[in-house]
Amino acid sequence: GRWSVVSGQWSEANRPPTTDHRLPTSDSTQQNAQQLKQIFGNRLWLGATRLLQPGERAWFLELEALGKSHGIPRLACGDVRMPTRDRRALLDVLTALHINKPLEECGLALAANGEKHLRPVETLTKLYPPAWLAETVRLAERCEFSMGSLEYHYPRELAPAPLTPAQHLRRLTLAGMGQRYGQSIPESVRALVARELKLIEEMGVEAFFLTVHDVVRFARSRGILCQGRGSAANSAVCYCLGVTEVDPSKQQLLFERFLSKERNEPPDIDVDFEHERREEVLQYIYDKYGRDRAALAATVISYRPKSALKDVGRALGLDPLRMNRLTASLAWWDRPETWPERLAACGFDPESPVTRHLMALTTELVGHPRHLSQHVGGMVISDQPLHHLVPVENAAMADRTIIQWDKDDLETLGLLKVDCLALGMLTVIRKTIDLVNGLPDHGRKVKGRKVKGKDEHGNPPFTSYLSPFTASDLSLANLPREDPATYDMLCAGDAIGVFQVESRAQMAMLPRLKPRCFYDLVVEVA
Repeated sequence: GRWSVVSGQWSEANRPPTTDHRLPTSDSTQQNAQQLKQIFGNRLWLGATRLLQPGERAWFLELEALGKSHGIPRLACGDVRMPTRDRRALLDVLTALHINKPLEECGLALAANGEKHLRPVETLTKLYPPAWLAETVRLAERCEFSMGSLEYHYPRELAPAPLTPAQHLRRLTLAGMGQRYGQSIPESVRALVARELKLIEEMGVEAFFLTVHDVVRFARSRGILCQGRGSAANSAVCYCLGVTEVDPSKQQLLFERFLSKERNEPPDIDVDFEHERREEVLQYIYDKYGRDRAALAATVISYRPKSALKDVGRALGLDPLRMNRLTASLAWWDRPETWPERLAACGFDPESPVTRHLMALTTELVGHPRHLSQHVGGMVISDQPLHHLVPVENAAMADRTIIQWDKDDLETLGLLKVDCLALGMLTVIRKTIDLVNGLPDHGRKVKGRKVKGKDEHGNPPFTSYLSPFTASDLSLANLPREDPATYDMLCAGDAIGVFQVESRAQMAMLPRLKPRCFYDLVVEVA
């Protein structure tokens, strides 16, 4: 029961539902239609929906007259809210959740009938004038979109002129390799770095490595402890850039697990930062690229059995305490066949109509999107304003922007995503290192190391932030390797607070596997 003025850039649906759906033919309505026609010209349409409610025939005649008098074409709208008519009960539940009222109090806010579904053409031809349907088809044919029309470009300011991203990445990597290995660089390391750089250039992802290096450089310059993890530790380039502290040449790690030309997937580098200071890193990215070119990725939260039961129970007006007791009794592995037993234990009658309704609606709701949330740390950066590529919105937290697509959508489009994650254990490690090194328990600004001489392109020296600690300080890079006391502790299952091996399953496996070297821990975690 709404009328809408639709254009290529703007739409309005400001008429509240009425009992007879008659459009007021007042002077203000005529004036608004005339003004909109002047603004949008041939990109303006007048659309309406037939939902088999009283007064619609007369209402359509008035819309037809309004459109003719101002030269605005009319078209048919669907107002589709569900795929088929039998989803009407689920639509009512979602409406009740949206307005935060139980179903019995929703009244006229619920759909008057089950017409808001995808209806066949045979039905539509009986409801709408032929000219309206033809205009709808013409408008739909003009709406063309393909993912291939969206062209993403990496940020350009990552490489200083006149260097290309490939040249700048090679320059940084060779400088870092000299700092990591000194004057006598093993030939195996040189060959490994050369092979990785060649593959990175062939895949055209140099800008991704430069972006991660820039973020890590900023964090280290502020004394923020950070560490790359995951398959990025398999890369000698990441090690030379200071993104990770694991030497893949000593661990014999497979680079292809991180980046492979055959898989044709973008690299994935997860960088953990101290959880108390990660926001400084995010704000640095916003300041460097602007909120129009940097944003957090989204994640779509879908209904699972517990959340679906709780929301359906709230819509049906069931006792919240009993619903909480029911959802608390469910485990993630419980199948729907076991629910009647859980219901009976929590005081519900599994055979009552309300309970059967609860179970049926919950089963339908599981798997449906619930709400849009923000990714734990995936930052998307572009050379052009992001709203040219994807929809964006302001986050609930101040000074943050969110992209309304999740990480799978971003990978399909090929957008650059840098994962800046917060890890509480890194905060503990940083404070411990500060205590050992006799530093105050707060972050410090660290001076970078200036690389002497000029590079192979004749460019002047530049500042590198490989590590915020001097060689005499304790750091992640120079922790004693293969410490026997550490492995004694792990073999005893004393792993509370040790990241990645502190779960019950890991603590049960440690005394059985008895790790005595780093590779044993690789097997343990895998």
